Amino acid sequence: MLALKLIIGTTRQGRAADIVAPWVIERAKAHGAFDVDVLDLRDWPLPMFAEGIHSIGDINDPTYTDPIVKRWNQTVKDGDAFLIVTSEYLHSVPGELKNALDSVFVSFGFRNKPAAFVGYSSGVAAGVRAIEHLAHIMIETDGVPLRSSVVIANVQNAFVEGHPADLVTDAALTVLLDDLAWWGNALQRARAEGELAPSGFRLRAAVAEMRKARGES
Repeated sequence: MLALKLIIGTTRQGRAADIVAPWVIERAKAHGAFDVDVLDLRDWPLPMFAEGIHSIGDINDPTYTDPIVKRWNQTVKDGDAFLIVTSEYLHSVPGELKNALDSVFVSFGFRNKPAAFVGYSSGVAAGVRAIEHLAHIMIETDGVPLRSSVVIANVQNAFVEGHPADLVTDAALTVLLDDLAWWGNALQRARAEGELAPSGFRLRAAVAEMRKARGES
């Protein structure tokens, strides 16, 4: 089965994630394609991101500035696929979620792995703008954000007895999980066949070779 890391992206008291996440977790576990590991950011009090090349130690086995940052990177790197449950704050993602994603540094833990999103809000926007930002962020991690997503408006009234009142919402999660499984398996096979080095490394190497060929230092 695919190692699915299900990230709950907000930590504040009274969060609506406690309405949404149990349903998502239940459905992901029942799908059959995933070994689900729930990463609730309440359980990961990561420091504000401050890593740099000077702070990580050996790039092949980074120590980072705090042991929890190292554990976070190792945990993310162990994943084959990611499902992020997010609220929307000021047209974007919660700060603690952005910090957690930023903290996956030099481990390339998201690289060549699919990510899908469940967004919600108390208003009509349904987390759409947060998901749009997450897709851009995941591209920068070298992850593969999926088109299929779940959006939930008026979240406080969207669930009845732990399940969404809107059948479209329920069906959308089925589609998302099926897509996540397909992409997860496809990319797992591709990674096993061999991966290119990260593009930044290859770019620097290519420029160095061009300078060498020109006789430049």
